[in-house]
Amino acid sequence: MNARSVQIRELPESDIERALALAYLVFHESPADDRRKHHRETLAGFLRIGAYDGDDLVGFAAAHPFSVSVPGGGELSCPGLTFVSVAPTHRRRGVLSGMMAELFARCAGQGAPLVALWASEASIYGRFGFGPGTYGATVEIDSRRPLALRLAPDSRPLRLVDPESAPALLAPYFEETRAHRAGRLARTEAWWREELLVEKDEGDSGMSPPRIVALGDPLAGYAIYRTKSGGEDTHTAGLVRVDDLEADGPEEAAALWSYLTAIDLTGKVRAWGRPVDDSLLLFAADRDQVRVTESSPSLWVRLVDVRAALAARSWAAPVDVALAIRDEQVPANAGTFRLIASPDGFSYAPTSDAPDLTLEARDLATVYMGATSVRSLVRAGVAGEHKQDAASMLDAALYTDLLPHTVDGF
Repeated sequence: MNARSVQIRELPESDIERALALAYLVFHESPADDRRKHHRETLAGFLRIGAYDGDDLVGFAAAHPFSVSVPGGGELSCPGLTFVSVAPTHRRRGVLSGMMAELFARCAGQGAPLVALWASEASIYGRFGFGPGTYGATVEIDSRRPLALRLAPDSRPLRLVDPESAPALLAPYFEETRAHRAGRLARTEAWWREELLVEKDEGDSGMSPPRIVALGDPLAGYAIYRTKSGGEDTHTAGLVRVDDLEADGPEEAAALWSYLTAIDLTGKVRAWGRPVDDSLLLFAADRDQVRVTESSPSLWVRLVDVRAALAARSWAAPVDVALAIRDEQVPANAGTFRLIASPDGFSYAPTSDAPDLTLEARDLATVYMGATSVRSLVRAGVAGEHKQDAASMLDAALYTDLLPHTVDGF
């Protein structure tokens, strides 16, 4: 077999079962029947790419039809890549490169300037122009004693919400709040019911069904959480796992965290994927009680149409720089371009001027939503600054009040 014998084309619905079999083989998974059914049904509505060696399916990739918030409250189509799989017999033969090229072309052709994924192997995707667009922190709270706070929690009443009726209450609130941070994926009703609020936790059978606590009426905040018993050992405290928490402000958030840390028969609260700049980390009075145990990249982003992506976001300050973009996978993005932008206008066009900054595609992705500063890339030696203060000027223009954040994994 050689790379030329493999054909990259749209994968028909009739091949979804074959595609899932390949994905389960590659990821060493054997999902339960209900999860397999869920995968089959959702893939029917996805963009699907297959790699065929004769009649054999040797590669598969699919994309959720997502949209994502970008700085300034805008919204962009952003397909979410998933099930990226290459048969073990066909690795390192150009199959993945061929599927990525086809996906990028199709996404750009359908008016999607961005694509994104959660990287199972980060070393792979940088060479395809992906960079960490958002970061998340895992926070653990010792809840064997009351949560110590530097402010008074909101005093409005809390109420438990039935999971069946939760999407109707929570979805409008989430849609309103997600515009304040870049990197938030739009959620369909199916996403609420089949991902966030599914009764049985796929990764941990010991977890309870989802619980929802809501603050105030009208809604001023909510948390979705699950609990896990400490077991027969009475000296082992139970766990509260927080899957999602949104609030109007710090007082409202403090009320929710106070509730979560006061649940009977539990001694630890763990929240995965929290914003790196979560206000909890500042209004907690005792940082020995509230600890960040991990911080890592979350949503990896790829700009497949640089101009369209830049045009869709806001600009906090005026900037006028010549950017040299290196992009081997999407040649239309490569070259030197004059970026002139401000809160009131935007232009981006090829230029013959000498570049002020040089960025690789993966590094442009990391600064696009504000997850990383251009100056830090220059200091790390992975971006080039050819004109004094050019990086600082671009950073000022890219500034966002809140760091980008994504909690919805896929």
